[in-house]
Amino acid sequence: MAKFPPKPGPISAKPLGILLNDVFAEAYAKQGFASRELVTRWTQIAGPEIAAHAEPLKLQWPRPVEGQPQEPATLVLRVEGPMVLEIQHSADVILERVNRFFGWSAVGKLAFRQAPLSRPRRPVRPSPPDPKLVAKVAEGLGDIEDEELKTALARLGAAIKRN
Repeated sequence: MAKFPPKPGPISAKPLGILLNDVFAEAYAKQGFASRELVTRWTQIAGPEIAAHAEPLKLQWPRPVEGQPQEPATLVLRVEGPMVLEIQHSADVILERVNRFFGWSAVGKLAFRQAPLSRPRRPVRPSPPDPKLVAKVAEGLGDIEDEELKTALARLGAAIKRN
């Protein structure tokens, strides 16, 4: 009688974030972040208007002086081009939101680095083609029995003519 290998047990898949936690924690620690939440949740912390043009680069903690309380950190933000003035005017709001996130006055001031953001921009979806142009293109398509196909081809043709 042949012996079969034992059946494998249930597969317990773990999220990739848990498996790579130590790898990312070390990279964020080098930039002064105790945890990665300030970076990963930046849009919720700063708000979509600010997060669209600025992102946290690093936290700079001043050297502690013996017998003195720890000074708050400086949050360095990467800001897109001319938006640095707008973001600078929102500094008080950003500081309040960041400190509210930490639960204490961890950040005392902001510093800005003018540079392109590291994340790619989402492509802007083009507006749908003009219905009159779609109808005109549909007339020139000839006899196509499938109406959905004819409509799709008309929209495609109108979009191509528009560009």
